[in-house]
Amino acid sequence: MWWWYPLLGAVAGMIAGLFGIGGGLVIVPVLAAAFVLQGVAPEVLMHLAIGTSLATIVVTSLSSARAHHERGAVRLDWLKRLLPGLVVGTGLGVVLASELSGETLRLAFGVFVLLVAAKLGLDLKVGQMAQAPGRVGQFVGGSTVGVISSLFGIGGGTVMVPMLSSWQARMTEAVGTAAAAGFPIALTAALTNIVVGWHAPNLPEHAIGYVHWVAWLGIVLASVPFARLGARLAHALPALLLKRLFALILVIVGLRFLLA
Repeated sequence: MWWWYPLLGAVAGMIAGLFGIGGGLVIVPVLAAAFVLQGVAPEVLMHLAIGTSLATIVVTSLSSARAHHERGAVRLDWLKRLLPGLVVGTGLGVVLASELSGETLRLAFGVFVLLVAAKLGLDLKVGQMAQAPGRVGQFVGGSTVGVISSLFGIGGGTVMVPMLSSWQARMTEAVGTAAAAGFPIALTAALTNIVVGWHAPNLPEHAIGYVHWVAWLGIVLASVPFARLGARLAHALPALLLKRLFALILVIVGLRFLLA
C-alpha cells in the first residue's frame, strides 16, 4: 500500500492548507484509518500514527518557519525562552504516551479534537495578560505546549497561537512564532518516539520505533505542494465558513475516535 501514503498526504495537506491549521489534526486520524486497513496491531496503532505525524512535521515546519521568519513574524526572543520548556515537555509527553494503552490514547485524542472543534466553532477567546510572563512562566508555557503536542501528534500551533495571543502578541507574531516552534517540537518528538518504541512488540514492517518511514515519505512528498494549493483556495472562500466547516469535520473525527 505504498502508493496510499502520497494520497493521504495530498488530502492532509489540502485540508491543512484550506483550513489554516496544523496538519497533525488531519494526519493522525487519516493514518490511524490507514493502519487499521493494513491490520496494524491496535496496541501500537495510535502510537505509530502520532509518532509518524510528528516526524512529518519536522520537514513541513521548516518551510513554514522560514516563510514567517522572512516576513519578520517570528519573535526570536520568545522562541529562545520557550525552547527549553518545549524540548522538556515534548520528551515527557512522548514518554507519557508510550505508557498509555492504545485505547486510552485513542479516547484522549478524540476528546482533544472535540475541544479544538468547540474552540473553532464557537470562536472562543483566551484571556489577555498585561504582558508576557518571565522566564519561569515561559518555561511552563513551553512545557505545556510540548506535552500536548507530543501526546496528540501536532506541531503545537493549535495550543501556542492562543497562548502567545494572550501575551499581547500580534496575530502574525503568534502564528509565525508557533510555526517556528513546530520544528524543535517535531524533531524532539520524532527522535524520542524512535527510542521509546524501538523494542515495542507488534510493530509493522517499515516501522522504526513509533515512526512508519514509508508513510512518512509519502506524506511529506505530497502534503507540502497540496498544502500550498489548499492555502490558495482558502483565500477564495469566506474565513468564517471555513472555520465552522472544519469544526464540523473535527466533531465527526472526534466522535469517531470516541465511539470506535
